[in-house]
Amino acid sequence: MGQWFFDSVNLLVHVLEAVGIVVILGGFVYATVIYVLHLGRWTTHQLYLDYRRRSVRGLILGLEFLVAADIIKTVAVEYTMDSVIMLAIIIVIRTFLVFALHLEIEGRFPWVSEGKSAEE
Repeated sequence: MGQWFFDSVNLLVHVLEAVGIVVILGGFVYATVIYVLHLGRWTTHQLYLDYRRRSVRGLILGLEFLVAADIIKTVAVEYTMDSVIMLAIIIVIRTFLVFALHLEIEGRFPWVSEGKSAEE
């Protein structure tokens, strides 16, 4: 494969990483704007729950972009045993993080239907 391929893949990886970062930051900015707009109209508890839900959703979506960038980078550019092991560790950590965040904001496991709680 030519150098143009590796350069293109590296550019794609950097773009995906940048999009992931922008999505995460954008999620927090959006949640903060909504929080400020609803001050005085909602209770403090409602504001807190809404802020947490909105910001965590942005974090989860941003993490998906970062994982995609890591996968592409490992498979197409740095295909060594060390990079594969590092990718596996990153995916396990991010999967656990996303799972925990989903449980936190939804109050249920992803495979439990919407009307039931995590304890059922």
